Amino acid sequence: MLALNHPVADFSLPSTGNHVFSLSGTMGKKLVIYFYPKDNTPGCTTEGQDFRDNFEAFSEQNCIIVGVSRDSIKSHENFKEKMQFPFELLSDTGEKICKLFDVIKMKNMYGKQVRGIERSTFVLDSEGVLRKEWRKVKVSGHVQEVLDFVKTL
Repeated sequence: MLALNHPVADFSLPSTGNHVFSLSGTMGKKLVIYFYPKDNTPGCTTEGQDFRDNFEAFSEQNCIIVGVSRDSIKSHENFKEKMQFPFELLSDTGEKICKLFDVIKMKNMYGKQVRGIERSTFVLDSEGVLRKEWRKVKVSGHVQEVLDFVKTL
């Protein structure tokens, strides 16, 4: 389990752009990791668009953004292209990183209990230390709140 103000263990995941993302490759930069339930769904699209629309402001803070869901790389590539996201999406089909960040939860979908990703965002400093987490995220206003926090690091 992750703890605030402690380093996050290195991990790697397949990424859009035919890359492999590794946490160790981000050292020296701040990092926003946002977990979202599914590509091309209304809340996930809006959240991604908000990160896209604020991408320059995050970049000015020496901050990288990555989105993570259980969707395939092919699904991610289509979603990224369609929405013109300037950041990479990571595919965690095996839920390895979802489990590390403890974002897999039981949720109600149309009256049924289903396992899924609880919308969550994590900020790591330039040394890979977890500095802030948001769980059960409501999309409206969230990206601005994350940006305001990143500016304090």
